[in-house]
Amino acid sequence: MKKSNVYTRRGDDGTTGLVGGQRIPKNHSRLEAYGTMDELNSLLGLLVTELTDEADREELIRIQNDLFAVGCELATIDRPTRHAVGADDVDRLERAIDEADALCGGWHGFILPGGSHPAALAHVCRTVCRRLERRIYSIDDGVPTDPALLQYVNRLSDYLFVLAKKINILQGVEENIWRNR
Repeated sequence: MKKSNVYTRRGDDGTTGLVGGQRIPKNHSRLEAYGTMDELNSLLGLLVTELTDEADREELIRIQNDLFAVGCELATIDRPTRHAVGADDVDRLERAIDEADALCGGWHGFILPGGSHPAALAHVCRTVCRRLERRIYSIDDGVPTDPALLQYVNRLSDYLFVLAKKINILQGVEENIWRNR
């Protein structure tokens, strides 16, 4: 029987390979960043299965593809930045935010994550996206991160916030607004 290419056994020593072949410890800050990206991408895949609006589904699948490219960039140390995402991608997210926010009617106070199941899942995606942003800023190997990548991840968390609001509106579920004691 032919050996599967799913396992290589090279990571059994506590290291993993980057694009270009360099090996780093599995607890390296760079691996923490693109591992968090992978977690976010998986959660977005779950969110896609919960959505009924085809345009929202398509946007999230486009974002998943963007994040895969972001992961490739984060998994690269010894090559010039690839610019996985750029100003056009940031602009696209900003337009999606503006469209969703217009539907939602703007600011009504701090929102408690929840509402419908897909909206709650969008909030989980948002918080993982914020962690991804922190992980990217925590990479400590001296290799600069493309500023557009950081802008993209920042806008993505904003998009996921307004998407959660939009989902609740489309499903007729009222937001839970935080009430200060």
